[in-house]
Amino acid sequence: MTRYGFLGPVGTFTQAALAGWPAAKGREQTAFSSVDKALAALREGEIDAAMVPIENSVEGGVSATLDALHTGDPLTVVGEVLVPITFVLAVRPGTTRDDVRAVGTHPHGWAQVRGWMGSELPDAVYVPTLSTAAAAADLAAGLVDSYQAAVCAPVAAQGTGLQVLASDIEDRSGAVTRFVLAARPGELPEPTGADKTTVVVYQYDDHAGGLLELLEQFAARGINISRLESRPTGDVMGRYCFSIDFEGHVRDARVGEALTGLRRVAADVRFLGSYPRADGQQASIQLTATDDAFADADRWLADLRGERTH
Repeated sequence: MTRYGFLGPVGTFTQAALAGWPAAKGREQTAFSSVDKALAALREGEIDAAMVPIENSVEGGVSATLDALHTGDPLTVVGEVLVPITFVLAVRPGTTRDDVRAVGTHPHGWAQVRGWMGSELPDAVYVPTLSTAAAAADLAAGLVDSYQAAVCAPVAAQGTGLQVLASDIEDRSGAVTRFVLAARPGELPEPTGADKTTVVVYQYDDHAGGLLELLEQFAARGINISRLESRPTGDVMGRYCFSIDFEGHVRDARVGEALTGLRRVAADVRFLGSYPRADGQQASIQLTATDDAFADADRWLADLRGERTH
């Protein structure tokens, strides 16, 4: 991969995530104004990979990314990066707190500073922007008059020449955003023992016990689910698909059987990749869910059928 894209503009947390991907160092990097545009460029071959946000420890899943991944031509997640999140309140030089009547930032950024805003600037109106960095860049360039302050990363404020009125304004310390590197389908990363798999599952119809039927495919094989979110398919009101992250690699026996089980009971399963976990945490595997346990069960069944030759 020589051409990388990311959710821009320059100064976003997504750019920081891409900076944390060693293979992207020194390579061509292009900022896109939205997740949809970054992934569209990837699908069209303009770039080789795109770094996009997918989950925040405070606000949960990033809807734009989840929806863009489960629609359109298939893409594959090849890795993930975790970025600690901290915010500042930035203004054009000379602006005071008394001047701030409205604040611009991304919805996920606003969700993480609502408490501080309610306490420190209770009368300020929230103005949504495409990204935290875009809020800072547009404010610095004088392109907006709808807000007088931006909530952004410290690097965005510094890079645009804005003045910081307050630092560390996030409501919860230790917040983290998870980013994934998406690519066009190709070779899978090798299993490491500390892997994660992402799929999107579509039901045949909405019926009692439908979700339980899907979840049983994981529980029966000792697989831990780390994220489960429903997203509307966009077809008709009330029809949803499920975006799921779970421990393990598609080459693990337990994961392979879970995927075939899902394929049997679901209308469709979109496989979005198996890749190393950013935190390196090894999966906790029950003795009954190891590859050896599945291989032993296969041998036992082959014996019953008289199919074993050695």
